[in-house]
Amino acid sequence: MVMTKTRPSTRPPSKPAKSRVVSRAAAAKTPKVVSAKVEPAKPASNRAERAAERREAIIAAAMDEFIAQGFAATRLDDVAKRAGVAKGTIYLHFKDKEALFEELIRTAIVPLVNRLAAGPPPVGASVRDMVEGFARTFIHEVTTTRRGDIVRLVVAEGPRFPAVADFYYREVVSKGLAGMRAAIQLGIARGEIKHKDLAQFPQILIAPAMIAVIWQSLFSRHAPLDANEMFRVHLDLIFGERRTT
Repeated sequence: MVMTKTRPSTRPPSKPAKSRVVSRAAAAKTPKVVSAKVEPAKPASNRAERAAERREAIIAAAMDEFIAQGFAATRLDDVAKRAGVAKGTIYLHFKDKEALFEELIRTAIVPLVNRLAAGPPPVGASVRDMVEGFARTFIHEVTTTRRGDIVRLVVAEGPRFPAVADFYYREVVSKGLAGMRAAIQLGIARGEIKHKDLAQFPQILIAPAMIAVIWQSLFSRHAPLDANEMFRVHLDLIFGERRTT
């Protein structure tokens, strides 16, 4: 009888079924590492735009409140409510009510006055042409608009709030007078203006503009005023009547 030798198996012993089940369960319980989702930072330009929009909304609301209530009676709480912002937001842009009113003057009135100080009239234009152009702009953009209400507010409440009056003089009146004085001196040098003493009193040249502002709010319903025609007659007195051909 021949005995057959059995070769030993080279395959590794298989793991028990229970061990494989436990391994799968352990793998299932092992938490997966998920990378955190990082929100992109909002561009600084967007933040700046939103801040500028809030600032503009505050200034617009302040104009409504100041015109409706006057400077003394206006409350920043009401400005914030009208602008749709928290009261604390106002203080991020303006120190107090006075600073807010000053910004209103700076944005609404000062740019118009700066046009006057832009320089001499263009080549071929007379000094009278330049003054008339400024007068038409002032009448169109101040006398008959809400800017005129701001001027009237300063006139009415300036004596009680000297700091406001001082700011208006520094930023508006002094610049306007300097521009008018320079125009008068140029008119004298060119022979367009005969009265040399007028340079000492540039207020005379712009007096009709202030009359128009005040008249518009107080007496226009009784006696409407043609401000442009009044200014034309006023300039005839200073420069002489225009020659017609």
